[in-house]
Amino acid sequence: MHILIARNSSNPQANEAALMLGAYFASQDITFTSIDSLDPIDVGAGMFDMVVALGGDGTILRCAHLVCDEGIPILGVNYGHLGFLTNHTGDGVVAAAAAALAGETIREERANLRVDVLLEGEDEDAFDAACNEPRDPASHRCFFALNEAAITRGSNGKIINFGIEVSGDHVADMRGDGLVVATATGSTSYSLSAGGPLVAPGFNGLIITPLAPHTLVARAILTDPSDVVELTMGDTSASREAALFADGNLIEFDAPISKMRIRRGDVPTTLLRFNRAPFYKHISDTFFRI
Repeated sequence: MHILIARNSSNPQANEAALMLGAYFASQDITFTSIDSLDPIDVGAGMFDMVVALGGDGTILRCAHLVCDEGIPILGVNYGHLGFLTNHTGDGVVAAAAAALAGETIREERANLRVDVLLEGEDEDAFDAACNEPRDPASHRCFFALNEAAITRGSNGKIINFGIEVSGDHVADMRGDGLVVATATGSTSYSLSAGGPLVAPGFNGLIITPLAPHTLVARAILTDPSDVVELTMGDTSASREAALFADGNLIEFDAPISKMRIRRGDVPTTLLRFNRAPFYKHISDTFFRI
């Protein structure tokens, strides 16, 4: 067994926990690699049997990107703030890791996103073909997100125009600050701030939430798990400067975005739950109490 320890090195408690966990693994003759999640190196994610993420939800997101297509389980131990994706540290990091090794944690398979991008001037037939192939970031513009993909207005601050289709059916032509397409995991993040619903983590569809739409009738949409969301950017100068963010990280291109297709990823993200509060208890404590 080989375990990856990914710590938020800006947090002294996470650094201390990484040292403690490393000592424990060494005492059990378990090999491990310890990295800084804020500056990850190419560690060959497929060589690990489990990832222990020491930090907050941001650390979990970075680890999810690291092992995105591998299905490797992630045990998060909270040294952050809200900790929606992590486990609390009341019993200690060693107890959580020992429970995971003994198979005494609950496996949660979370839907994630595959985001395919077509830029202006690129061949649309080749884009269509690539969208039907397994995700291969090396061969075309295909990205992973656990929380959400967001298309937003660019640096000029002007609202953008875009069309929305779901599984081939035209839904709307919209003007506004942009659009968030989120998973259930991301429903408590950017989508929530934009007025989207709180969604239980077992939901496998997508959540489409407009950002400050210039209309009185726009609403969030929850899709079926098999649906594909397609955004076609307008031909205005502002729309040609629109920016794409995946889990809050800006993805830069050398040409304007023409089209995006977003669907559920083929391999879910597996999180290990250890003494974590149930979802509804957590949202009650976080959002419904003053």
